[in-house]
Amino acid sequence: MTGTGGELGARAARSRALAVLRVRSRALAVALLPAAAEVILLTGAATGQFTGEGWDTARWVVGVLAVLVLLAAAGIALVVARARPAASPTVPVSERSAPDLYRMVRDLADRLEVPAPSAIALTPDCDSWLEDRTHPAHAPPITRAHDEPVVPGARPERRPAVPAPVLVIGSPFLWWMRVEELRAVLAPVVAGTGPSAQPDIAAARRFVRGLDAAVAVADAPGRGPLTRWVYAALGRVARLLLRGCREHAALMERGVATAAAERAHAVDYGPRIAAQEQVGLAYAGWDRLLTKVALPAWRMGRWPSRLDVGVAAALTELSRRDRLADGFAARLGERPACDLLEEPGAVDEAVSLLTARLFHGGPAESGPSWAPVDWQAYPEEVVDRTWRAEAARLHRVLDSLGVSPSLDPATPDPGGPTLARVLDHLTEPLADGTPTVPAPTAPLDDNEDSVDTPDSADPDPDPATERSALLAAGLTAALAREEREENAENEENAVPQGARAQGPDSALWEDGDLPLFPLQPPRTGRELLAAHITAMICCAAVDTAGAAPGLDWLDGPTLLLDGERAADLTPKVLSLIEEGDPAPLRAWLAESGIRPEKPVRLV
Repeated sequence: MTGTGGELGARAARSRALAVLRVRSRALAVALLPAAAEVILLTGAATGQFTGEGWDTARWVVGVLAVLVLLAAAGIALVVARARPAASPTVPVSERSAPDLYRMVRDLADRLEVPAPSAIALTPDCDSWLEDRTHPAHAPPITRAHDEPVVPGARPERRPAVPAPVLVIGSPFLWWMRVEELRAVLAPVVAGTGPSAQPDIAAARRFVRGLDAAVAVADAPGRGPLTRWVYAALGRVARLLLRGCREHAALMERGVATAAAERAHAVDYGPRIAAQEQVGLAYAGWDRLLTKVALPAWRMGRWPSRLDVGVAAALTELSRRDRLADGFAARLGERPACDLLEEPGAVDEAVSLLTARLFHGGPAESGPSWAPVDWQAYPEEVVDRTWRAEAARLHRVLDSLGVSPSLDPATPDPGGPTLARVLDHLTEPLADGTPTVPAPTAPLDDNEDSVDTPDSADPDPDPATERSALLAAGLTAALAREEREENAENEENAVPQGARAQGPDSALWEDGDLPLFPLQPPRTGRELLAAHITAMICCAAVDTAGAAPGLDWLDGPTLLLDGERAADLTPKVLSLIEEGDPAPLRAWLAESGIRPEKPVRLV
């Protein structure tokens, strides 16, 4: 260990690990206490010391208690030992598919003088860590430590060889960072394999993970009354033990982190400072890409198959716009870390599908309603389809409200949905009280569920006008109905429990609790209304003014007018929603050559 800080951290970690193991020893001692008392009573009877009817009764009572406690302790120990600890959902990377990456990590471990990680996996997140994937039920082999001297005539002490943990790397790092930057970022993480190989620390971690897994087993639903009572008792005991060692485990991990950071201090220290700037940039770009670009596609039943390529493109665009990275052009000329993979495209696709499952709850495999989409096809297959689907929903709600296609009853039917119908309906009445459009009257059809009618939905307080609030409530109800129907269809087509893929990476979603990390809360009525009106405007622009759907790497779907992004549309839409004033939007439409009275094509 190099440096005083590292030595202190290692000693503190081992001391706290021993404290955790003492909690386990005390629990074992408590479980053996009735049995010890029974042994004393039996010994006293055998020696003629404890005789008489009272002692006989005591022996029976204590004996039964000892058997019950031992059986309960054995059951708890069995569950703790056999319960599978939760493992982070990742995409495994074999050495055959990334020999250069494994070579780099092993070289880094040699420089740090620590054991190399046993395997490498990728996570759809901007973080890296070590994760123990060994099952507690499988005891490690008993071998002699490689650094123990062999003394002639002496029997060497044999200690368990602790398997090295798995190195989990954030996938955006591989596509955005250069090779030197990735090595510098991974140095403190790989250095953590040293403390992980310490037997006391490894045993303490296995104990804590086993308790945590036992709590999850105890809380699992779907059991009978008697079984539920037994598992409730198990859960109480496991939580009691966890509370007893929680502080020690936290301080142990803090000591491990301190020791690892100190060991890695002298390795690639200079590049690590610059690489940390790229970590923050990657996190910002990844979050922006998921919320602005991936989420609209997921909502359409499509999943972008090259998210990591997308985040690299987004961050490159961000660097060019805001000049966040000094000399980024020269930096991008260096070898990217994804070159360490033999087939980066296949890995990116696997990570992209896992990302959709974690953040949106999509299926595990592609299908008719869950298909991959390339970036080249994204504007046509996602942006345009999203606009037309939302515009169609908007007009269905207007139909349910009884809104006529035109203000003037004598005006002939335009023969399709128009943007003018939306503008006229949301326009506020004139100052003299004369409405510019008839008030909405008709509810949904009798066949529709009454829960989904705008009258039964609470109007959203965000929109400032009454018509905006009513239309927003109708959109919210319609979207909720569609989501219920989709969920019901997914339940009918769900894979049976026994047919699901088994393994450490599937453990977290075996109960169907997806998404694990939802990106955004449900949209408010105001947000839904603004998005649907914007979609209708974009459809009209594409069909009447020769505009085109586009993709902005940082802001997601965008409208292209004469090849230029229409960036000033949102304030005009909000003016219509919040104030009932269509003048700014109508002026913008006229300036852009968009004809709101012309019908548009919907899905």
